[in-house]
Amino acid sequence: MIITDTHIHLYSEAFDEDRNEVIQRAFSYGVERFFIPAIDSSYTQAMYNLENSYPKNVFLMTGLHPTHVKEDYLDELRHVEQTLLSRSFYAIGEIGIDLYWDKTYLKEQRMAFKTQIQLAKKYDLPIVIHCREAFEEIFEVLEEEKDDKLFGIFHCFTGTKEQAERAIGFNMKLGIGGVVTFKNGKIDTFLKKIDLSHIVLETDAPYLAPVPHRGKRNEAGYILNVLNKLADVYELDINTIAEVTTRNSKEVFGI
Repeated sequence: MIITDTHIHLYSEAFDEDRNEVIQRAFSYGVERFFIPAIDSSYTQAMYNLENSYPKNVFLMTGLHPTHVKEDYLDELRHVEQTLLSRSFYAIGEIGIDLYWDKTYLKEQRMAFKTQIQLAKKYDLPIVIHCREAFEEIFEVLEEEKDDKLFGIFHCFTGTKEQAERAIGFNMKLGIGGVVTFKNGKIDTFLKKIDLSHIVLETDAPYLAPVPHRGKRNEAGYILNVLNKLADVYELDINTIAEVTTRNSKEVFGI
């Protein structure tokens, strides 16, 4: 059984004391592939170092995270373009709009999102979307950019059934992580109505640890809690969930 974590920040400072132990624990549970989203240029070298240490298991993205869209966002977007010219990546992400923390840079977030979608199309790459309190804003940009070259993953999906179907309509898979185990998460109430072919697994570690680890640092091995929850939701065995979601991830990322 191969389990794929389609979204994990393994380069995060939260893992500086025990990163290798966290990865080895994940291996022991069958988690063999880690897709690594970018945040901004300050983390680029750490991402490269991680890839060098685990070249068969770590798959990198490039991009500018919406919460890091500030006054220097044009410089950061140039950095994204330069990385794309210098080497290959598996996606552009995580990108999108976040209105939870700060609405100051909404215009710039929107512009950065749109620009990076266009870069993804240019390089035939999927996008990995970050959306927090911004579904309508995200969908508005996706509607403007919708065509045969637009595809990817709606990371950490927390919306309604209608929003899930709308995201799928833009050729997005739904990234399902720890939120599906939360009592107030609600997505488990309709997820069975979404075909498993549209689902990929993720942790978003070190964030959003699933029950029973909620409130603690998340790690790759905790994806088993997400896997078990989805097995309950879909009334399928965990091997089937792992197999289908891994196949879905390979389809998106082209591996």
